[in-house]
Amino acid sequence: MKFGVIVFPGSNCDHDAYHVVSKNVGQPVDFIWHKETDLSSYDAVIVPGGFSYGDYLRAGALARFSPVMRSLKDFAADGKFVMGICNGFQILCEAGLLPGALRRNAGLHFICKHVNLRVETSNSPFTREIEAGRVLSLPIAHAEGNFTCDDETYSSLEENGQIIFRYSDEYGNVVESANANGSRGNIAGITNLDRNVLGMMPHPERACDDLLGSSDGCDIFRSLTRSIEACAV
Repeated sequence: MKFGVIVFPGSNCDHDAYHVVSKNVGQPVDFIWHKETDLSSYDAVIVPGGFSYGDYLRAGALARFSPVMRSLKDFAADGKFVMGICNGFQILCEAGLLPGALRRNAGLHFICKHVNLRVETSNSPFTREIEAGRVLSLPIAHAEGNFTCDDETYSSLEENGQIIFRYSDEYGNVVESANANGSRGNIAGITNLDRNVLGMMPHPERACDDLLGSSDGCDIFRSLTRSIEACAV
């Protein structure tokens, strides 16, 4: 089993993701420079949070054209696992690996705080170790996390169980007051139709140790690890 973490010019959460995979989850992991194109040795690739070059135009707008992203599309099409966090979520949407788009937060302010999100399903490679309905405490840190899509796409996401996380209160109630950034339907994370590509705005890699205020994020990475193991059987 081997993980890869893509590094773009400006990335600043790549080391967080690397640390969690290598130390908390205990799996081999490499950094992947954005100009590399060979992903054949990896079972899962993380597109980390932080920033990528060209975000001043629109988050992920230029990073989507990096050579590694062309390879990542083939990687995902082969059924391997891709996880985009925050800026990574934005890049995956820009690249067409996930539907919808991320725009400026409601209120137009950068938001950095811990939020609650409800796990909508355990029927995904990223939540198989987490009971549906459980509330996770994870941090967010973004200015463009407001997920939007047209009515047809939203209906498809709901009908196909692609909505994996929603912003909620501490009791798991999906209410407008818990919506951190104005996202449609309180969406905090979605998958593609095949469920092997995840995009989420909250940072699970920043919540893998109780010293950081929460270790809830570890279960997402453990779920992914179990999924990779299951595919190898």
